[in-house]
Amino acid sequence: MKAKRIFLAFNKPVGITCTTDLRDKDNIIDFIKYPKRIFPIGRLDKMSEGLIFLTNDGDIVNKILRAGNNHKKEYVVRVKEEITDDFIFKMSNGVKILGAITKKCKVSKKGKHSFSITLVQGLNRQIRRMCEALDFHVTKLIRIRIMNIELDKLEPGKFRNLEIKEMAMIDKLVLGNSGTEEMSLK
Repeated sequence: MKAKRIFLAFNKPVGITCTTDLRDKDNIIDFIKYPKRIFPIGRLDKMSEGLIFLTNDGDIVNKILRAGNNHKKEYVVRVKEEITDDFIFKMSNGVKILGAITKKCKVSKKGKHSFSITLVQGLNRQIRRMCEALDFHVTKLIRIRIMNIELDKLEPGKFRNLEIKEMAMIDKLVLGNSGTEEMSLK
């Protein structure tokens, strides 16, 4: 008998590591203390905060994570430096990191030192690396949306089960997605 699917939205606070390795004292699993076996879909680095999914459904993980499936993730980022039009243009059109150019993305200025960015790719520490490549220094990074799910008023350190209609939309969005195709940077 297949276990009932668990799908949680969690507002990860700064300092929690997105790992199931219980030897890491700051691991996400011990922090949440969920009574059943779950694991995170993707990562947010330890110094970042915001929305992350946790599930017991291994089939859906790669369908959500693969860059080729073009699922959007939105972030609000604060930097030390003042945001310029040139910075927005360069971030939007791809930045060379990890030996490749990142995919084009949607970037908009939010304030003197903040911007929002919507990615379809999820390279390791991508936003921080993109900013560093342009000599900008991230002071705060919050993921506020994954696909159709928004962080909304979910408090840091809290989680909630996704609603039936939210899960139905995720299932629709991943329908036909490959979980095995190679990730592409272009």
